[in-house]
Amino acid sequence: MKKQKILRLRSAAYVSAFIGLMFSATSIVSAATANTTINSTISSVISVSTSGTVTLNVLPTGSGSQTIGSDTVTVNTNDVAGYTLTLSSTSSSTSALASGGNTIPASSGTQDSPVVQSSNTWGYCVSSIGGFSTFCPSVGVSNQAIGSNKFAGVPLSAAPNTIATTATTATNATTTVWYAVAANSSQASGLYTGTVVYTATAN
Repeated sequence: MKKQKILRLRSAAYVSAFIGLMFSATSIVSAATANTTINSTISSVISVSTSGTVTLNVLPTGSGSQTIGSDTVTVNTNDVAGYTLTLSSTSSSTSALASGGNTIPASSGTQDSPVVQSSNTWGYCVSSIGGFSTFCPSVGVSNQAIGSNKFAGVPLSAAPNTIATTATTATNATTTVWYAVAANSSQASGLYTGTVVYTATAN
């Protein structure tokens, strides 16, 4: 009688263990996972701003008088490849400053080969770009004798010059552009005006 009871108890234990294993196995095989990838494209943005106006008043002399001032161009972009900044006239036909029917033509120099300014011309200079090297001014001057700084004529709109480039993002990156007007007493009086456009393009 005791043996039968012991056998029954052992059988019950085996059944209980077996059921426990079944539940355990069921809980393992019923688990599953799945992954979701989150994609977010951050668009490239870029902005450019300038001082707005550069005033270069000249009191001409017989041998020529020169006034030099600067413009600050500021670029911001989140583009990881950086940006390229160009400069040109807004016109496709002339870079001259105009006052009615009178003009002050652009310097004969180019960005690769700038020249010392001649009387009755205007031009620009950007340090360490093209052939400017160390020939750009470091400070503005007003009504001084024409100096040894070298300038280039602003190119037409169809052929802008690159004046700055970077290979990474930029926060308030600045480029200083120097402008000069030289005139002698043969240049007609008047307010001469021209417009330069800066274009910042994400690389």
